[in-house]
Order: sequence, then structure tokens, then C-alpha cells
Amino acid sequence: MIRKYIKGVVLLGVILSMGFTSCGVVSNYKAPEIDSDDLFREENPIDTTTIANIPWREYFTDPALQALIDEGLTNNFDMRIAYTRIQQAEAGLVVAKSAYFPTIALAGQVNHTQISYKNGKERVLGYDGGTTFALGFAVQWEADLWGKLSSKSRAQYANLISTHAYRNLIQTSLISNIATTYYSLQALDEQLKITLETIELLKESTITMDAMMQAGLLNRAGVKQSEALLYSTQVSVPALESQIRQLENSLSVLVGRKPGPIYRTSIKEQSVPAHLAFGVPTQMLSKRPDVLQAEMGFRYAFEMKNVAQRSLYPSITLSTPSSVGYGSNTLSQFFKPTNILANIVGGLTQPIFAGNQLRGQLKVAKAQQEEALLTFEQTVLKASQEVSDIMYTYESSLRKNENRAKQVDALFTAVSDTKNLLTAGEANYTEVLNAEQSLLQAQLGQVNDKLEQLQASVNLYRALGGGIE
Repeated sequence: MIRKYIKGVVLLGVILSMGFTSCGVVSNYKAPEIDSDDLFREENPIDTTTIANIPWREYFTDPALQALIDEGLTNNFDMRIAYTRIQQAEAGLVVAKSAYFPTIALAGQVNHTQISYKNGKERVLGYDGGTTFALGFAVQWEADLWGKLSSKSRAQYANLISTHAYRNLIQTSLISNIATTYYSLQALDEQLKITLETIELLKESTITMDAMMQAGLLNRAGVKQSEALLYSTQVSVPALESQIRQLENSLSVLVGRKPGPIYRTSIKEQSVPAHLAFGVPTQMLSKRPDVLQAEMGFRYAFEMKNVAQRSLYPSITLSTPSSVGYGSNTLSQFFKPTNILANIVGGLTQPIFAGNQLRGQLKVAKAQQEEALLTFEQTVLKASQEVSDIMYTYESSLRKNENRAKQVDALFTAVSDTKNLLTAGEANYTEVLNAEQSLLQAQLGQVNDKLEQLQASVNLYRALGGGIE
């Protein structure tokens, strides 16, 4: 009889579930549609080749940089935190899936009855009513009529995918930050080297002008101007050294080590790619971790909205005080088949007084779903803007290379010629000082141009979703 009753309750749940599913109560998730035309502004490439498909070890060929990235991926604290979030999401998914199955617990009970009666004005203990022992299993289970439990499970799955996307986002950002900091260090090294070389040239110029003043060929103002330029250039050295030290410390922390020196090669050994293939927009959308994370955020909100909606519908449960086991008033006869005890309660519950609260929760869930959708669309637009900006910066910087090289060559000649003319008395000291100062700025600008191009290549690699293994 008990078994038939359980089957009847479960069968009722299955029938109702099938009936309401066919009526459209259960809604399936559909990914948001995206208009990918003109996402990269005027760029509408048809070539599907993209640098994002290149493994980071092949994209970054400097062995010293590769070693730093390896160290960072292993020791960086943000990466380690991301792994713990994945573990939490995996546990949450296991919990959500376990809701499909009954909860079974071992339950024991002892009841002792003592009968009393009234004797005059006093109530006294009478006879012993006996002791009853019970041991069995308490069961709790809810039939997933409307797919509420399924939606919870799918929501947790979306959360798990989102944590993996978060981990990938941390990885791409970490690789990018290590590479850009590394290149910045190399650029500062080169700028410091150029500055120190310029200081030596300025010292020679100052000595030359001082000798010319002693010979009556130049006044003291020219010598002091030369000294002032020398001192101002020397003043920039401590600032460069401080920036180098700070970047070394930052890079040390990025790779998970204590602040200290960083081994590196020269920026002259780095080659800037002449062309960066960025592929079609849909590739970027499929590879960028933040886009996937935003979509999974929308999916999570979608499924939780379904949970809130289905909470309004009736539920069928088998629950406490449901129990199956043995019951007897003597321990010696406890496990006899005649003492089998079954107490199973099945119920169909329809929310009534909690309806307003549940409807309020549904409104909140719908608003959260709309917020998640807007966040996703905003993430896509920001991603497209980022790629467009980086591409234009990179291409604009490349166009400077030829003219910058000509500028540096011209200023080298100007410095040499003005020094010779000054010695010959055919040029004044200000021409020499201006030429020397212009040469220093042009050389520093040339280093900045290369750094800008290297960083653009790194940023585009990250913006397209590169660096994920």
C-alpha cells in the first residue's frame, strides 16, 4: 500500500510536469543576438586569421619574458584566487545537482509513557505506560515538476563557466601586464643609456666652450648655458632610476615574488610586427573571457528568473516526518518483520499567503536578468571599442617610424656640424645647445615610439582573447 502511494505521488508529478512543460511553462535559454557588423568601426575584415590563436610562448619569443610569464602564471595571487573561485563554483554545481535526489538521514526515537491519576487534591504517578523504540530513515524529496531544480542546476553551471572565464580573464590580463611592464623596463633602460651618453657629450661640449672662453672666442654666458643644459640632463637620471626600480618592484609582485631586480634583455632585441592580424569580430567575441563571463552572467540571471517564476507553482514533496524503519516496545523483538514501521507523507503544496513575496522575488529576478543583458551588450561594445582604438594607435605609431629615423639622423648631423662651425667661429653656442637638446628628445621619442608599438601589440593580443591555453 505504501509503495503504491509513493508511485501515485511520483506519477502525478511526472504527468503534471509533462503537461505544464507542453503548455510553455518551461523556457529554454537562448544566447543574446549580437550585430557584429562595423564592430571595429570602418574595419570589416573577412580574413579569419587572428593573432589570438597564437600560443603566448610563440607570440612572446624573448626567453627572459617567457620565464617571467611562466612564473606569474604559477605564483600570481590573482591567478591563485581565481582557481579557488572555480573550486567554489564546482562545489555549488554539485550541491545543485544533489537536489534531484532524496535526502536520507538515519533517525532514532525513544518514547516513554508514564500515566498519572488524581487522588483527592493531588495528582500522583500511576502505572507505567511502557517504552517504545523506533529506528529508521527520514526521507525528504521534491519532485521537479516545473524544472525549478533543473534551472538551479543550469544556473550553477553558468556560474562555473563564468568562473573559468574569470580565470582566463585574469590570465590574459596577467600576461599582458607582465609583457607591457617588461617592455617598459627595457624602454627605461634604453632612455637611461641615451641620457648617460648625452651627459658625456654635454661634458665634452662644456669643456670645449670653456676652452673657447679662455681663448676669448666665447663669452661666459655660452659656457653657463652649456653647464645648465648638462645639469638639467643629469637631474633626469635619478628620476629614471627611480622609475626603473618601481617597475622592477611592480613586476616582482606580478609574478608573485618579493620586490627585487628583474633580469631582462634590451629593447633593441625586440622586434615590432609589421602587421597584426585581428580577424573577424565574431572570433573576438568567442575568445574574449570578459564577453563570455558577461554572457554567463546573463544566463545565470535567466535561469534564476525561471526559478523565481516556478516557485509560484505547486510542488509535490515527500518530506519529514516521512520515515521507514522498525518500531517496537521491546529491544529483543525490535528487528522482527512484524515491527516494520512506515510513516510516509506526500503532499501537493500551492503557495497562497507567500504569493506576494514570491511575485516580488520574480520581479527582482526579471530586473536582474535585464541588467545582466545590458551588461553583456555593454561589454561587447567596450570590447569592440578597445580593439578599434588599439589598432588605430598601432598603425598611427608605425607611420612615425620613418620620419622619426630621419629626424634622429638629421640631428646627429646638426650636432656635429654646429660644433665644427662653433669651433670655426661661424656658429654661436645657442645653435649647438639647441641641436644637442633636440637630439636627446628625438632619441627618447624614438624609444617611446617603439615602446608604444610593442605595448599595442600586447594590448591587441589581450583584447582579441589571446594567451588562453
